[in-house]
Amino acid sequence: MYSYSHPGEAKRLPLRHAVRRRHSRLSMAALAVALISGTTQPAAAQSPLPAPLTLEAALQAAQMHSAGLLAQDASATAFREQAVAAGRLPDPELRLSLDNVPAEGPMRFSLDDDFMTMQSIGLSQTFTDADKRLARRNRFEREADAAVANRRLQLATLRTQTARAWLARHYQQQLLELLEQQREEAVLVVEAVEAGYRGGSATQSELFLTRAAVARLDDRLRETRADLNNADSLLSRWVGDDATTTLGRLPDIRQVPGAAQAAAHEIEAHPQLTLLDARTRVAEAEAEVARQEKSLDWTWSLRYSRRDDAFGDMVSLGVAIPLQWDRKNRQDRELAASLASVEQRRNEREEIRREHLFEVRRLRESWRSNLTRLDDYDRTLLPLAEGRTQAAQAAYRGGKGSLAAVLEARRMAVDTRIERLRIEMQTATLWAELAFLIPEEYDILAARDGHADQTTKEPTP
Repeated sequence: MYSYSHPGEAKRLPLRHAVRRRHSRLSMAALAVALISGTTQPAAAQSPLPAPLTLEAALQAAQMHSAGLLAQDASATAFREQAVAAGRLPDPELRLSLDNVPAEGPMRFSLDDDFMTMQSIGLSQTFTDADKRLARRNRFEREADAAVANRRLQLATLRTQTARAWLARHYQQQLLELLEQQREEAVLVVEAVEAGYRGGSATQSELFLTRAAVARLDDRLRETRADLNNADSLLSRWVGDDATTTLGRLPDIRQVPGAAQAAAHEIEAHPQLTLLDARTRVAEAEAEVARQEKSLDWTWSLRYSRRDDAFGDMVSLGVAIPLQWDRKNRQDRELAASLASVEQRRNEREEIRREHLFEVRRLRESWRSNLTRLDDYDRTLLPLAEGRTQAAQAAYRGGKGSLAAVLEARRMAVDTRIERLRIEMQTATLWAELAFLIPEEYDILAARDGHADQTTKEPTP
């Protein structure tokens, strides 16, 4: 990665020696140029926090904090419990009754006087066909599978969003540090020009020019701090209080798992397609339930009735059979609707598969293009920006250039670095979309590459 460090103190001394040999006004301006061209040496590396928030740690924290994943776990458990119940016979029914109680005449409401009055107790049981009960059970089991697939999709989305939030905070912090470093240099220039202005060796125009440069940096700093606060808030949405912890090392954004290479057969493991497959199996199970509903459930009943002792007690045995007298307009149409739903699910799944295949290819090409752009910045654009700054400084030291040209060259160099940082952040976001497309793929990549270098220092932005 390209380093944003500038020429060291060793490059300032010859310049200051040359400045002392020039006219007083040129001397003061050249000193300002020297302050612009030089940069404060990087501060000694602070000892890292005991537990920096690495990307892997952020992903684990987000998964632990997710209520959505717990909800899907509960949904899967609920469907599995229903599956067990659906495979059982219906509960038997106990019936208690008083039959043929007189309502008029001298024996009305009497339980003993009329010989037809009976006190009955009965038991009935509906016998559902075993295939029908199996179909109902399978339907709920497929719903449980769909809940598991939905959890996997939510996990992929959760990890992608967490990675994007982590990367956003990382790069906003890098941008803030870059701008703060540039402001420190700009303040030194202002102080030098102010001293020259008081001594008569710098003009008021130069003073206003340097102050305006600091004001522009202050404005960018305010915007960047606001963006960093927003990045902290977004990260805390996923990982909780750990969002303000010092971040760990940046992952290798130049590698993505194999599934992100987007061969047509590899996209089949996409979590949304897995969920659609599960939903299709649910529709198929519902169609099988509709098919089994065409079979009849017989209900058998047994009743014992007590009468007056003079007549003796009675036993009754009965059976109830549903009459599907309009099967072609009810049961057959319910089955046809279920089969049409299966076809609908399959076609929706194919459409979304094509969409994801295109999207992954687009992400992959954009990611690769951005990696090439970053290489171009490192090889060409950043060195050219630094070269322009050095040329402007040399021209000013020789009395052939202006302080405005030096400041403009310096501003362009800073903008070039910021633009490179922006492209790298965009590349990292594309990487996150690809790396967490299938959560298990990233786990394999991290195990192979990410954890192999635990002693790697925090990379230079």
